[in-house]
Amino acid sequence: MTTTTYPQFDGNTEALEVAKAFADSVRGKNILVTGVNRGGIGFTTAEAFASQSPANVIIAGRNLSKLNESIDALRAKYPDVTYRRLILDLSSQKAVRAAASELLSWTEVPTLDIIVNSAGIMCTPERTLTEDGIEIQFATNHIGHFLFTSLIMSKLIKSSEINPSKGATRVVNVSSASPTWTKMRWSDTNFDKKNKDIPEDERPVYQVQKMWGQTGDLDEKSYLPLEGYNQSKTANLLFTIALTNKLYKQHGILSIAIHPGIITSELGRSFDADTRGAVQGFLDSGRAFKSAEVGAATSLVAALDPKLGPGEERNGKENYGAFMTDCQISDGALPSSVSSAEAERLWKLSEELVNEQFAW
Repeated sequence: MTTTTYPQFDGNTEALEVAKAFADSVRGKNILVTGVNRGGIGFTTAEAFASQSPANVIIAGRNLSKLNESIDALRAKYPDVTYRRLILDLSSQKAVRAAASELLSWTEVPTLDIIVNSAGIMCTPERTLTEDGIEIQFATNHIGHFLFTSLIMSKLIKSSEINPSKGATRVVNVSSASPTWTKMRWSDTNFDKKNKDIPEDERPVYQVQKMWGQTGDLDEKSYLPLEGYNQSKTANLLFTIALTNKLYKQHGILSIAIHPGIITSELGRSFDADTRGAVQGFLDSGRAFKSAEVGAATSLVAALDPKLGPGEERNGKENYGAFMTDCQISDGALPSSVSSAEAERLWKLSEELVNEQFAW
């Protein structure tokens, strides 16, 4: 039965405390974290891992100067760890393939024990298609991580072959609360159609959209910045389930998705004025935002806790254990967000969008 080792860990626990509790699961390991800059949970995630003497901490991101700044800060605090930087622009499949090729060429890092896919963008104000013709939030937050993780899978499989504990080799996908209210927009992933013209069960939850600053007749709108984010974050959970379904039984590789909580970070840098106003309203109302140190804690539990395992059916829903929040397993996701059939559907769509099929 999948469970957690420390039920006392909660929404106030910091990542460093988790890392110390599972120090043996970090020591000597090769760990990769995407989306690392000083202003977000990618950095505090990498910092917590670095505190417990891993062999290599690889930090990936788009901006070289931010990566260098992060490595300088990490090395100043934990100088005995080997740090490596990897330029990774998740919005471009060409760039993702180049980054994966570079990492695969590192013979001195033959295995990867843990990947935390933490990079993300949120609420791009205007509908934007990437050079690959994909809505940019879906492209960056899901497709980029899908392609990158799949391309470097050989290093994860090598880790699992020498790791004595099944499930110790892991892929953690940083999602959000979106899977608790969002269904995939299967008929219109690029937001070409008005909301009123797609199936009712694919439409945004308008109440949530209005809480985040949307106004007007939402039926008549197509692209809603928050819904682009919601779809990509629901995809993170479905991708997680598909990875475990495809890799755990044969290779012992486990994937878990997490909601880090609402955090003050650079993630909201693209918010328009209405969304910024709504977020300020949350703050003014006394809603608690997490620090980056607390926000990273659930990623550490998902990456390290040996009692976690593949998803189980519970309370009429599939894949209990695939989704975590506040350092514990959550059953709050919609049934469609934890459906193995929906996960497989997303996998096939993702393969089509990257024009490559993956099997291990």
